[in-house]
Amino acid sequence: EAAGAMVDNKRERPDNAASLRLYYHPEIPGRGEFVRLVLEEAGLDYVDVGRVEGGDVVRARCAAFKSEEAGAPALRPFAPPFLELEDGTLISQTASCVMYVGEISGLVPSDPAKRAVVNALVLTVADISAEVHDTHHPLKVSLYYEDQKDAAKLRAAEFVGLRLPKQLKYLDETLRAGGGDFMCGASLTVADVVVMHLLNGLEHAFPRGYKKATAATHALVALAKRIRERPRIKAYLESDRCKPFNENGLFRKYPELDIAEDP
Repeated sequence: EAAGAMVDNKRERPDNAASLRLYYHPEIPGRGEFVRLVLEEAGLDYVDVGRVEGGDVVRARCAAFKSEEAGAPALRPFAPPFLELEDGTLISQTASCVMYVGEISGLVPSDPAKRAVVNALVLTVADISAEVHDTHHPLKVSLYYEDQKDAAKLRAAEFVGLRLPKQLKYLDETLRAGGGDFMCGASLTVADVVVMHLLNGLEHAFPRGYKKATAATHALVALAKRIRERPRIKAYLESDRCKPFNENGLFRKYPELDIAEDP
């Protein structure tokens, strides 16, 4: 076994594993795509509510959470993505959804300490994703990108030129330090799937910056390629169910924000 390897311990799937309902905006990959990809790799049956039943169903469900009328759940999501279990339990926040799916499918170790390491990587990806969002919405979420372009250019210059290289270097070093083929050693975890999607999004949004930042992170780039080629992931990415990145989602391609010298 490779040094530092993490071994997954698959657990029995609960009865509601086949009754998961994912609520997210149907028009975009967004943060919901991290959850979708983990669900796909896990091979769990789920309903992508927005894409199957329509965005109005998602919006209506979210609106109901804001109601002060009797019957609104006390512990309710602030915003999508969130999962609904068969018994009505709601799990919100991207990282929590990812970890839950991993736990019921064996894509997260059963050991608490090792599970915490995986969770830390998932949260790191969430942090980086938040910085990506702030490159095109640096001032206010309520403003259009066109209303904050100047500030966006300043924020993007720092992200692409300074933050992105450091972040990808950290992920590459973490991968190599694990001593295996995956982020946490010898076994696939949800961390590998979310890292893959992060790199996909970064390459789309900042192709020049990504090329420069990954010039020396060969192990990380190779990992993302391997995950993309996994049968379930590959089938999803090539299907009509997988929506392309666009300028309404998290990873937006604005050439004026890809501020990086050619490597």
